[in-house]
Amino acid sequence: MANKDYYQILGINKDASQDEIKKAFRKLALQYHPDANPNNKEEAEKKFKEINEAYQTLSDEGKRKQYDMFGSSSGNPFG
Repeated sequence: MANKDYYQILGINKDASQDEIKKAFRKLALQYHPDANPNNKEEAEKKFKEINEAYQTLSDEGKRKQYDMFGSSSGNPFG
């Protein structure tokens, strides 16, 4: 399983501020919320979960620092 690029998922730069991260998350969450995409609910739900995972990592300073160092928020440098 390849590591996901959370910055790319949210469409932000690696030096983005917490406000920029939150703004990007909110915009994408509204766009891809399953209730807002009744004709493509399954794909929207998958994308919504991916966006949420990226936000949960990048919005937490500790997890973000770990992600930047290892490419993963799990603490395991191998995945």
